[in-house]
Formats: sequence, structure tokens, C-alpha cells
Amino acid sequence: MNLEIESRGDVKIIRVREERLVYSMLGSFFSEVSKLIEAGAMKVVLDMSAVAYIDSASVGCLMDIYRTMAEKSGTIKLLGLQERVETMVSMTGLHNFMEIYRDETAAVDSF
Repeated sequence: MNLEIESRGDVKIIRVREERLVYSMLGSFFSEVSKLIEAGAMKVVLDMSAVAYIDSASVGCLMDIYRTMAEKSGTIKLLGLQERVETMVSMTGLHNFMEIYRDETAAVDSF
């Protein structure tokens, strides 16, 4: 799983550097994000601007990440969704749980 993690103050930005986020990658993806949460990250922006496709299992994984954050009283927001990914997020109702931003500065400043 190709992820880059950047800090902006107390906000962690996780950049997903994969064109496709699919079932076979989700164990690694969830594990890496969970490590960050367990280490104390309470404000996370998940930059998915490089991701052109997600499957239904990925939506479930994003909900698991949301629940993990919520259990720790943290917040996760989505950034840079491509049209096809945003459609999937909207169709599944995930947008009701995670705010979506197009601009990184706006996402970071929203905390």
C-alpha cells in the first residue's frame, strides 16, 4: 500500500498514492491508518486525489476507519475525490459520515 503521511500542526494528512483502492489492498490500508489513530491522531484528512476507483469493500473499510476514529473522539475528512469515487461515496451514503473537501487548506482549516 502506497501511503504518504504529512503533518500540518495537529492534523495528519494521509495521501493514498494508488490509482485503485480495492479489496486486496484493504488489510494493509486499514492497518496503516489504524496505527496512526492508535498513535493519537485525532484529526485526519484522507487525501484520495490519486484514487480513480474504489470498490464496495473499500467503502466498508472507510466506514470502519470512521468508526475507529469516532470511538477515539477523532474526526476524519475526505479530500480530492475524483468523480467516479465521489459517486460511489454518495451512492453508499458515506458522505453523511465524512465531510468531503476539494481544497486541502479548507480541509485542514475545517478542524
